[in-house]
Amino acid sequence: MSKRPPAFKAKVALAAIKGEKTMVELVQQFDVHSNQITQWKAQLLEGAAGVFGGEAHPESAAPAIDLKSLHAKIGKLTLENDLYERSPVKRHRVSVRRQPDADLLNAEASKSVVSTSPR
Repeated sequence: MSKRPPAFKAKVALAAIKGEKTMVELVQQFDVHSNQITQWKAQLLEGAAGVFGGEAHPESAAPAIDLKSLHAKIGKLTLENDLYERSPVKRHRVSVRRQPDADLLNAEASKSVVSTSPR
């Protein structure tokens, strides 16, 4: 799906509003699907009041989202996730649980071995 510049969309929508050409002619001229032309025409008509100071779309005041950076982040995280899934760390994950009693027993056993050995 290609992203069309706003100026191109406006040009196509204005041509549709003028009505000098049929929809088929507009589709052939601009190489855009008729549904897209109809949608851009409706958007232009809805937002026309905003040109004269009215507020047609209050939700358009929301901050712009940088899709390129979001797509880049998604790609990076997907790659990291894939690498993690294939890594030996993931495949041979060992459950490490501390057992304080076992550590204490090992420490006591090592003391007794040291104290009972002759010098």
